[in-house]
Amino acid sequence: MAKGSKHGPTGTPALVALAEAGVEHTAHPYEHDPSSDLGYGLEAAQAIGVPPEQVYKTLLADIDGTLTVAVVPVTGTLDLKALAHAAGGKKAVMADKQAAERATGYVVGGISPLGQRQPHPTVIDETIWLFDTVFVSGGRRGLDVELSPDDLVRLTSATVAEIGRD
Repeated sequence: MAKGSKHGPTGTPALVALAEAGVEHTAHPYEHDPSSDLGYGLEAAQAIGVPPEQVYKTLLADIDGTLTVAVVPVTGTLDLKALAHAAGGKKAVMADKQAAERATGYVVGGISPLGQRQPHPTVIDETIWLFDTVFVSGGRRGLDVELSPDDLVRLTSATVAEIGRD
């Protein structure tokens, strides 16, 4: 696993954040197929040859006026009511696509929970503890990054809760 180059961190903001934190990780680039009907996360799992339940998608929700990051397995969906509860809020709705892109600095399909333009409250589904390593977007379509669940939780200052549905 990489820890950044000796000439300083390079790449997407997510990869820079990992390198600057000295976190062991492996970048997994792949050729994104815009015509794929699998969805970004399932396409990534297939392209890099890992079990889809080990790949997580990053979603943004608005909880009582606060943008909040939710990280859930690509094999399921986000439970908005559970997310609101885990974040200490009353009601969660999915954030507008443009608002998510503006707030994170990433495009939909490449939003990483790491290296966002500004930090947001983050909740990660508890299934993350089932794996030694997990895969999240590396900050662009066609790039996933593998790291330990502990490092992901620590770097995002996340709450871990049951927020995903099969």
